[in-house]
Amino acid sequence: MAKEMKSLAKDTAIYGVSSIVGKFLNWLLVPLYTYKLAQPSDYGIVTNLFGWTAIMLVVLTYGMETGFFRFANKDPQNHRKIYGNTMISVGSTSLLFIVFIVLFHQPIANFLHYPNQSEFVLMLGIIVAMDAFASIPFAYLRFQKRPIMFAGLKLLYIALNIALNLFFLIACPWLMKVAPNSISWFYNPNYGVGYIFISNFIATAIQSLFLLPAILQGKFEFDRALLKQILNYSYPLLFLGIAGIANQTLDKILFPFLRSDAFHQLGIYGAVGKIAVIIMMFTQAFRYAYEPFVFAKNKDKDSKASYSMAMTYYVIFALFIFLGMVMYVDIIKYLIESKYWVGLDILPIILFSYIFQGIFFNLSIWYKLTDKNHYGAWFSFAGTVIILLGNVLFVLKYSYWASVWASFAGFFVIMVLSYIFGQKYMPINYNLKKIGSYTLLALALFVVSLFIKTPYEVLNLSLKTVLILIYVAVVVKKDLPLKELRGSDILVRHISKANKEKQ
Repeated sequence: MAKEMKSLAKDTAIYGVSSIVGKFLNWLLVPLYTYKLAQPSDYGIVTNLFGWTAIMLVVLTYGMETGFFRFANKDPQNHRKIYGNTMISVGSTSLLFIVFIVLFHQPIANFLHYPNQSEFVLMLGIIVAMDAFASIPFAYLRFQKRPIMFAGLKLLYIALNIALNLFFLIACPWLMKVAPNSISWFYNPNYGVGYIFISNFIATAIQSLFLLPAILQGKFEFDRALLKQILNYSYPLLFLGIAGIANQTLDKILFPFLRSDAFHQLGIYGAVGKIAVIIMMFTQAFRYAYEPFVFAKNKDKDSKASYSMAMTYYVIFALFIFLGMVMYVDIIKYLIESKYWVGLDILPIILFSYIFQGIFFNLSIWYKLTDKNHYGAWFSFAGTVIILLGNVLFVLKYSYWASVWASFAGFFVIMVLSYIFGQKYMPINYNLKKIGSYTLLALALFVVSLFIKTPYEVLNLSLKTVLILIYVAVVVKKDLPLKELRGSDILVRHISKANKEKQ
C-alpha cells in the first residue's frame, strides 16, 4: 500500500501542474477581465455563456470518460479497442453537434438574449464539441499513467489562451494608439468581450492538433456489442453529470431569465465565484489521480482504508485553503476591480459549497465501483431541484445571495444522501469524528476572524495569520507529526499505521 500511496501522491502532484498551477494561471485572467472590460455586465456575458458551455460539455461526453476507465481496467488487453470505440462514439456526436450549431446558432442566440452576437454562440459551440472529443484522448493519457504528457498539453492550451487574451485585450488597444495601421485590418476596438471567445477558440483548435498522436493510438474497429456495454454503463453518468454541472452553473444560466439587470449582477457574482475556484482546482487535481487509482485499487483488501484516509486528508487541506481565502480576503480582493467588491461577502458560502462538492466526489466511489451510477444521478437531481427552486423563487428579490445559499443547501443535501446510501451498499469507515472536529475548528477560527477589525490593516492580517497557524499547529500535532515524517511519506505512513491498528 505504501508504494501505491506514493504513486497516488506523485501523480496528484503532476496533475496538479495542469490543474492547480495551470488553472491558477488561467484564474489570473479574472483580474484582466474585470479591469479591462467596460462594465460588470460584460463579465456577466462571459459568466453566462461559459455556464452554458460547461453543461453542454457534460452532455457531449455523456459519461464516456469514466466508462472508458471502467472497461479498460476490466479488460486491459483490449484497451486500445475500447479506446477506439469510445472515440468513435464521442467523435460522431461531437461532429453532429457542430453541424447543429452551424445551422441554428442565430435562433439559439435569440433565445439566450444575444440576438446581435450570434457568433459568440457559434464559436463556443465548436469549442465545446472539440473539448468533448478531446476528453477521451486525455482520459487515455491518464489510463496510460502519462501525467507529464497530460499536464503538458493542458498547459499548452492555458498558455495559448492567456497569451491571446493579453494580445487582444492589452496589446491591441495599445497598438491602436501608437500604430493603428498595423492591426486595423483585423482588430475591432469595439468588439471587447468577443475576443475572449476568439482566444478560447484558437487555443482549443491548436491543442486538438497536438492531441493527434494520442488519438492515433486507438484501435478503430467498430464493435457494436462493446460500445453498447460501455454506453449502458455510462449513460446514467450523463444524468449524473448534467445534474452535477447544472448544480454549478444553473444559477448563471437562469439569471438572464429572472432579472432585468441580470448581466450586471451576474458579472459581480461570477467574478467573486472565480476567486473561490482555488478549492475546485485542488479537487480536480485530486480527482485526476484518484479516479484511476480507485478502479485499479478496488480488488485490494485494504482499499477501503485507503479511501477513508484519502477523504480525511482531502478535508484537512480543503479547510486550510478555505481559511487562507477568508483570512486574506482584504488582499485577494485586489484581484478584481473595486466595482465588484460589493459581492465579496458571499465568498465563504461559495467556498464551503465547493468543499461539499469535493466530499461528494470522494463519496461517489461507492456507486461507481458497485455499478449503481443511477444513485449518483438521483442525488444530483435532488440537489438540482433545491438549487432550481432557490433561484426561481428568490433571485428576483435577493439576487446572487439566493444563488449562493441555494447552491450551499443543494450540495449539502447531495453530500449527505451519498454518504447515507454509500454506508448501505459499500460501507467505508470514514473518520467522521476527525473530519467534524477539523470543520468545527476551521469555522470557529473564521468566526473569530470576523471580529478582528482594528484601524491597522497590517495588524489585522497578522492576527488572522495567527488563527491560520493555530489550525496548522493542530493538524501537525494530530496528523502530520513533522518530527517523525518527511515529505510524501506522511500520508503513506499514516495509512500504514491505520491499517495496523485496524488489524
